[in-house]
Amino acid sequence: MYLLHRCLLSAFGSSCNLASWSILYLFLCVCIFGVTVMKGAVSFGDQVEISSGDSSSSNTDDRKTESKWMKNTITVDQPLSEWDSEDSILRRARMYQEYMKVVPLPTQRGFVIPLTSWVGLASSMKELYGQPLHYLTNVHMKKLDSMRFGSDNEDVPLDTIIDPSKAEATIWLIEEVHRSTSSHHYIARLWLADPMYHIHVDAIFPKLQNSSK
Repeated sequence: MYLLHRCLLSAFGSSCNLASWSILYLFLCVCIFGVTVMKGAVSFGDQVEISSGDSSSSNTDDRKTESKWMKNTITVDQPLSEWDSEDSILRRARMYQEYMKVVPLPTQRGFVIPLTSWVGLASSMKELYGQPLHYLTNVHMKKLDSMRFGSDNEDVPLDTIIDPSKAEATIWLIEEVHRSTSSHHYIARLWLADPMYHIHVDAIFPKLQNSSK
């Protein structure tokens, strides 16, 4: 502003009356301020455009529900970082839940899988059917095993207590509930409370048919 003041004095000197000089001075200040604001607006607009583009791309990919998109877009199998905001975690949870909804449950079952623990049975099912289990299902399996700690039959293999076929059917029923009815808001709250949530997210992506939605 000081340089602007000196330039005006050099250009017009004292021949310009006070009113005219003030109007010209104000006009130039407004012009400079406007250019500065426009530069800031362009910078902010670029950021918004990138963010909006990501959201639009995610929405499109959500409808396609391709396994390739799941691999490249959703990073739910990565630990939380200090840069992850609540909005980004909520967006991850929403995309994850929408994806899990369209993963079809296997229709051909009936294999007899050795059952020593709930987590072990779940792992065998994933390998056998090439299917992920829901984050909530994996957490639940871990809780079922922990419930046995201190019991009289803690070290007894489960298949001597529970029929393996019934145990597998139970897991698929729980899985169907989690895939079909879980709220992504609830999942996001759990992820925000547990920076290591990704250890319960399966990096298994079965090939899907394109959704018509």
